[in-house]
Amino acid sequence: MASANPRPIGKATMIIRRPPGEVYRAFVEPDMLTRFWLSGASGPLTVGHPVRWDFMVPGATLQCEARVLDEGKRIEVGWPDGTTVTWRFSPGIESTTLVEIEHQGFKGSPQEQLDAAIDSTQGFSIVLCDLKVLLETNTSPHLVRDKALLLQSAQTRR
Repeated sequence: MASANPRPIGKATMIIRRPPGEVYRAFVEPDMLTRFWLSGASGPLTVGHPVRWDFMVPGATLQCEARVLDEGKRIEVGWPDGTTVTWRFSPGIESTTLVEIEHQGFKGSPQEQLDAAIDSTQGFSIVLCDLKVLLETNTSPHLVRDKALLLQSAQTRR
């Protein structure tokens, strides 16, 4: 029987006009990750080996671990808070890729879980938009960097 109140899931989806393998590698390789999402990464994603990701907000760092790496098809990563992020890459027509990201396993009260899913959806949507422009034009619009500036500004006002 299904739960009456299932845990919320953060979701973001985008079509990127590049082949699935190229879009997949953008989330695995540090040289690509740092062009649109991160300020640093300790190495490429490898199953069973923790990797440190430094986000563009100063001090925002996490240690994640790839659980699944299926070249050009799927990535599953465990985050230290016990949540899981899954990327799915599906080929489309004319060398396009449908990218679907799901972030699930949020803890806390129902409201805290909902807030986390909404924040995750917003964050991954911005990440996908930035990556789309980067891969299609070879120039980042700095959407993630600008969101990081907003978050940093909000932190300093507290």
